[in-house]
Amino acid sequence: MDDDYSDDVRPQRSSALPWVLLFVVLILAGAAGYLGYSSYLEEHAKARKALQAGEDASKRAKELETKVASLEEQKGSLAANLAQKEEELAKLKSTYDDLNEKLQAEIKKGDISLTQQGDKLQVDMVDKVLFDSGRAEVSSRGQEVLARIGSAIANVENKLIQVSGHTDDSPTKREVAKQYPTNWELSAARAVNVVRYLAESAGVPPKRLVAAGYGQYHPVASNHDVPGRAKNRRIEIVLTPAIDVKDDSAAAAGKAPEKLASAKAAKPAKPVKGTRPGKKSRH
Repeated sequence: MDDDYSDDVRPQRSSALPWVLLFVVLILAGAAGYLGYSSYLEEHAKARKALQAGEDASKRAKELETKVASLEEQKGSLAANLAQKEEELAKLKSTYDDLNEKLQAEIKKGDISLTQQGDKLQVDMVDKVLFDSGRAEVSSRGQEVLARIGSAIANVENKLIQVSGHTDDSPTKREVAKQYPTNWELSAARAVNVVRYLAESAGVPPKRLVAAGYGQYHPVASNHDVPGRAKNRRIEIVLTPAIDVKDDSAAAAGKAPEKLASAKAAKPAKPVKGTRPGKKSRH
């Protein structure tokens, strides 16, 4: 009986073993798969981070390239502007030298002075160079002087030419008070007549000219003595950079360019040529 019992038990034990082995194999395979998948996910995450870092680095590199290109462009623009500025200053210096040569006689007498500061050029003339006493009409001598000045500045580009009239603080004389009630009228009329002569007889482009009358309110010397009042009665011609002067194409396009108090717009109290008979004032 013992042998029969043993024979019955052995087959039962041997039939369970494969399932146990299969279960163990599946567990081991699952564990290996899980570990492999985790490793895959970790490596995939690393790869994504590396790819993102590469993209960020590429983006920063492109931004740097753009900035470098912009800086190079700015550098080129600055160099071009500097070269243009130097060229303009050289031309203005040439104009200064030309005026200095053509006005040498008046400069030696102290009737005219020239100054250049950067891109600004100024001609100062005492009134007797251009006008008879108390008059606003340009005298014959004044026309000859303005002709010389005009020949030097007519072809100057990119400059606004302002002509300013100044007086001392003495009231206008009774004989001319009706025509020039105050020094405002006298200084403005003188400036306008100089502008007109430069535009109409000296070939200076009218669109670059501006006339202004300052009366007695911008003195350069004391009005308490004769020499000081003589210095204050003057005409200034100032060449400055033309920022807002527009060309004729704006008008052709139907646009209204900014209006300046130019020779075309201003009406002098009297014609440029000739003198008016009568008594002379102190101006």
